[in-house]
Amino acid sequence: MNIFIIGSGSWGSALAQICVDNHHDVLIYGKNADEINEINESHTNTAYFKNVQLNPELKGTLDISKVSEADIVVLSVPSAVTAQVCREIQPYINKKIILVNTSKGFEPNTNSRMSEAIRHAFDSEKLSSVVSLIGPSHAEEVVIRMLTTVCAVSLNEEDAKTVQQAFSNDYFRVYTGSDEIGSELGVAIKNSIALASGMLAGLGYGDNTRAALITRGLAEMIRFGVACGGQQKTFMGLTGIGDLIVTCTSIHSRNFEAGYQIGQADNAMAYWQNNHKTVEGIRTTEVLYHLKNEMNISMPIVDEIYQVLYNQKKPSKSARDLMLRELKAE
Repeated sequence: MNIFIIGSGSWGSALAQICVDNHHDVLIYGKNADEINEINESHTNTAYFKNVQLNPELKGTLDISKVSEADIVVLSVPSAVTAQVCREIQPYINKKIILVNTSKGFEPNTNSRMSEAIRHAFDSEKLSSVVSLIGPSHAEEVVIRMLTTVCAVSLNEEDAKTVQQAFSNDYFRVYTGSDEIGSELGVAIKNSIALASGMLAGLGYGDNTRAALITRGLAEMIRFGVACGGQQKTFMGLTGIGDLIVTCTSIHSRNFEAGYQIGQADNAMAYWQNNHKTVEGIRTTEVLYHLKNEMNISMPIVDEIYQVLYNQKKPSKSARDLMLRELKAE
């Protein structure tokens, strides 16, 4: 099977290696010539992985027109540019393909879920379906072949199974799912909760606090997701609590790291001035805050994250205010 990976960053490289390990014909596309040359010549990608040797069969390209040969195209780019990339590759596609989404967020212009944004941006005559390959997975562990499980979520069951077969092996297990709404909302909302987890860690709080945050964060995720049409059981799976746990507890999480920096400073000002990384939870928090207000859904943790990020509230004050809310039954 011909698989074309768009994005030579950490996750794109890890997914490309999985496909090469599985003996597919794989090309990874990137815009950075030094990065692509390093993948081809040294079989490394040191901008993202220190002391990691990639499968020597993995090949990179700077020529996006080679996407025309693919049966499956993997979009491993930030949510903010996913629709733009779809429009960019469309002229080169001359058959129906499966587009695999790996972003966990919302499209910035419309606040759409990623599968919706992709379908809107891509010619339906050239699209078999969108499959979101999402779940609790950090590239830093997948690239060294640590055991990982994720979910291939799609409205098209057969395409989900095709992606499942293409990516599954003895260290990367893929389940299928059909609850597109619940799964995509779950993996987006957890980024906001992970920011809060990092803030609490930066403030010096420990395991008790983090357990409380994850549990109550899950309650907010379910409340919002079900109101939007997701299935409650989805949030108890890989794209719900699974992704929430790993992102709230891992040193590999950009969202946790960003929150940690904010918590240590007890304000977000220094973070806004110095951050240059894509942190999906920042944008997701803004979207969630406005959507849940429109829908009149109670999400007190999201409220406080928003106040810290956008209204200069101290994380220490937010933590205290959450604890002093009106008492109620769980």
